[in-house]
Amino acid sequence: MVAAMYRAVTRHIEVTVEPNFVPEQSSPDRSRYFWSYTIVITNSGEETVQLKTRHWIITDASGRQQEVKGEGVVGEQPILAPGERFEYTSGVPLSTASGFMTGRYQMVTESGERFEIDVPTFSLDSPDNKRVLN
Repeated sequence: MVAAMYRAVTRHIEVTVEPNFVPEQSSPDRSRYFWSYTIVITNSGEETVQLKTRHWIITDASGRQQEVKGEGVVGEQPILAPGERFEYTSGVPLSTASGFMTGRYQMVTESGERFEIDVPTFSLDSPDNKRVLN
């Protein structure tokens, strides 16, 4: 199965996401499904920026939403000079076989200007979910 790639660009900062279902950490009989997702943030702009906070909205197949807000990503607040990229992998558990995530990062420029960039909405699908749909 080829993983899907999702992409969004805001103010010359590109965010790509590649979600992957993790069967070893999932147990469908206990309604636990786990995905990892790899995010690459690339600064194609002219100015150095720092990622300050994240804001996620995670929705499962039943429409239940969890909101996650916090400082940085994976314990870091990466600084990206023009042309630099930062990559990290994180994970998310759901109680349904599918769902989706969307989010935003708050960035700050060297001059102190704060702005938000979009993380593309991405789909979380497990093989179990695919079989049910066909």
